[in-house]
Amino acid sequence: MQIKLWGVRGSIPTPTPDVEYREKLVAVLQSAIRQGLSSEQEIAGFVESLPPYLSHVYGGDTTCLSVETRRNSLPVVVDCGTGLRALGDELMAGPAGRGEGELHVLLTHTHLDHINGLPFFKPLYIPGNIVHFYSPFDNLETRLVRQQIEPFFPMPFQQMAANKFFHRITEQEPLELEDGTVVDCYPLKHPGGSFAYRFRQNSHSFVFATDVEFTGTDLEHMDRNHAFFGGADLLVMDAQYTLDDHFSRFDWGHTSLTMAVNCGVRWQVKNLVLTHHEPAYTDERLYRNYLSAIEHREAMSSALPRLYLARQGMQFQVGRHD
Repeated sequence: MQIKLWGVRGSIPTPTPDVEYREKLVAVLQSAIRQGLSSEQEIAGFVESLPPYLSHVYGGDTTCLSVETRRNSLPVVVDCGTGLRALGDELMAGPAGRGEGELHVLLTHTHLDHINGLPFFKPLYIPGNIVHFYSPFDNLETRLVRQQIEPFFPMPFQQMAANKFFHRITEQEPLELEDGTVVDCYPLKHPGGSFAYRFRQNSHSFVFATDVEFTGTDLEHMDRNHAFFGGADLLVMDAQYTLDDHFSRFDWGHTSLTMAVNCGVRWQVKNLVLTHHEPAYTDERLYRNYLSAIEHREAMSSALPRLYLARQGMQFQVGRHD
């Protein structure tokens, strides 16, 4: 499986503000002076030597990822935040741009930051495309229609030209894709409800668990070999707040990065990606939080999970990708 992150910010799209950009620019130039940069040929190596918060932006689009379960197939889309727009643009270069695409879209829940990319998803406007929507909610179509009623958007959802079909997933009735990949769901603690998804392919698993609030009490009641999360090859998980910030945001439905690491260690996850970044955190703050997460895992005397800070465009491979 090939997983790509198209949107990693939580709550609301967050473009890099001018002040933060200028601070980064100053820091980069200061580093260039310190390193004695003297020719254009040295620039590429210099950029690679910068800390990640200066050499990259983590991204301002809200949650969207794609899962390619077999090589050269159309990916499964998970959540439709503003990151969906760029994914749609890429898909337009293939069968979806010719009205010959059949797409599968999973929704964890329908809070605005997880669906507000849909009106800008170009494959939905192309006659002939087939788009299957899946979730555990029995009124998913009604929810998506409401987002695009007048006066909030000029194009009604029903009038988008692709053929649209809605399917319900339950814990007892998972989704099985044509290549044999099985997608399970699991209910999460979040206002209005949210669901995690697990992709199982042969002996490998990828779990996406955004918009969830795990606490120490929750972990006390969850086994190390939890049937859904235990031993996952890759877990992409909500880690919106620092522990201090989470204290003032109990019951908001999001997990602290410290607790996310606790989850990863307890469930014996191999790789953990921290995502759904708080809009108020700058790239530098996010990077410092990431270093704190590594320190916390090391303090737990655990080499796993390997930790990653979600960034738009990041890709991960789970198992073979035939």
